[in-house]
Amino acid sequence: MVSNASDRPRIGITTYLEPAAWGIWHREAALVPRVYLDAVAAAGGTPLLLPPVGTDPSVLGLLDGLVIAGGCDVDPGAYDATPHPETVGTSPDRDHHEAVLIREALDRELPLLAVCRGLQMLNVALGGTLQQHLPDVVAHDGHRPGPAVFGRVEVKVEPGTLTARILGERATGSCYHHQALDVVAPGLQVTARADDGTVEAAEVQGTPFALGVQWHPEETPDDLRLFTALIRSTR
Repeated sequence: MVSNASDRPRIGITTYLEPAAWGIWHREAALVPRVYLDAVAAAGGTPLLLPPVGTDPSVLGLLDGLVIAGGCDVDPGAYDATPHPETVGTSPDRDHHEAVLIREALDRELPLLAVCRGLQMLNVALGGTLQQHLPDVVAHDGHRPGPAVFGRVEVKVEPGTLTARILGERATGSCYHHQALDVVAPGLQVTARADDGTVEAAEVQGTPFALGVQWHPEETPDDLRLFTALIRSTR
């Protein structure tokens, strides 16, 4: 762990580049929803933003933990697949940036929490693949009910796992995704599934804390167990 005079662990959070507006300005900016920052701060950490520009994995040496945030679809080229018609808005530069940070974090055994797209990137970075349009597989839109409308998912957790120690046997969360894990990467253990079989959580075997969830725990401010566990793992 990095020496931190404030005793608040420094938690890096990945961001993405998007057109944005503030005041009279309309320009591209590095963004991440504030709920991530609030969740890290409320759990006892100091959030630091990591934009997908000038990727330098050595920056992780300044951090105590890492959050891979949600966002756009992962580019199918990252796992040698042909794009599905519903796969849109990809960002290969961001994919590369996050894959580099994920691998470096695992090499350093830096505590890692991957959220939604973050879980998908964790799987792809380790050699797995994705279902590009989940409704084709589960025959419903419950994981993404409508534009900017979160669904609600209940998951069953595998006993004896890090996920179970944090959340217990079952958990619920807010979800918004149309892609999910397909072929699970070597060394990645599935630790929770939805009732329809969708992979909802996975953790990297042989690491102290490297966990990804398919839902958005930052959207539930009264349940910060995953963020609290991340912060505690840095101590």
